[in-house]
Amino acid sequence: MGADQDARTLRDPFAGAAAEARRALVRRIAATGALEDPAWRAAFEEVPRHLFVPYYYVSTFAGYERLWCGDRDPERRGRWLRGAYADGPLATRVRDGQLLSSSSQPSLMARMLDALEVRDGHHVLEIGAGTGYNAALLAHRLGDALVTTVELDPEITESARAHLAAAGRHPAVITGDGARGCPGRAPFDRIIATCTPASVPEVWLGQCRPGARILAPLATGLLVLRVRDAEHAEGRFLHTPAYFVPIRGGAPVRSPVPRPAGLPRRAADSDLFDFLLSLTAGSLDPHEALSLWQREQRPERERFGVTVSGGRQWAWLDDPEGPYAWPLGATRDEW
Repeated sequence: MGADQDARTLRDPFAGAAAEARRALVRRIAATGALEDPAWRAAFEEVPRHLFVPYYYVSTFAGYERLWCGDRDPERRGRWLRGAYADGPLATRVRDGQLLSSSSQPSLMARMLDALEVRDGHHVLEIGAGTGYNAALLAHRLGDALVTTVELDPEITESARAHLAAAGRHPAVITGDGARGCPGRAPFDRIIATCTPASVPEVWLGQCRPGARILAPLATGLLVLRVRDAEHAEGRFLHTPAYFVPIRGGAPVRSPVPRPAGLPRRAADSDLFDFLLSLTAGSLDPHEALSLWQREQRPERERFGVTVSGGRQWAWLDDPEGPYAWPLGATRDEW
């Protein structure tokens, strides 16, 4: 055991301090009610997040400050390692002041992975490789051969592949447009997206086995769909708010919806009202959305859902056939 530890330390000089920081992170995540599944807890305990974020950016008044593992200043190296195991998102790729890629908040990742409901033998597609950390967690749970991650940017793809190799994991890392899925590796039992489309890319359904589960950010929520077949899926949003970078490639992107002037303070301060505005953008006037939000007593995210059926998709409140439903995003022909 001592020789193994010495070998790991030679390969990774931060291994000892990182292990302690990782145990503390897992305790913090578990305190939120996540990681009840022992398999996911083991993944978070054993996958070294710091290997996936050798550098990242922190926001400052002047823009972004870069922290990295090779800094000569030990205080800055310490800041880098502490940040790698903080329960917060990390900006990992910034271009011209615009955030292109990030490592998500670990506790949010834990809730998403739990909601994915994977089982042994499931083949999972991840849309948006990012740093590779989420793919590593999936590979720890399922094995490398059952995990595929797709990323549009070849530089991010190569970086994720290198990070995964450093952590001893080798899932399939594919450069491609995630909005198109990954037909060469289909069919999938689960699809999880870490970037936000304007609507559900219907090609994903065609790459799923019947009964598959899709989890994707939409508006400012997390949508979980059960796939019936290549043309039909339906599901609801989780309670959890979620803010991810927009999907890139050929997919339409949902633009931020400006708030109307003169909002009552309760709406102006509510992320639930922002969610409703985003979900109904282009279909419902913001003032109508406000009336609905007030009439329905500020509905939580989990009261909303999405149906995909025969080339159409719509969002709804409480009931897919009820009085409150709105066309959502693109039609099949636009994909």
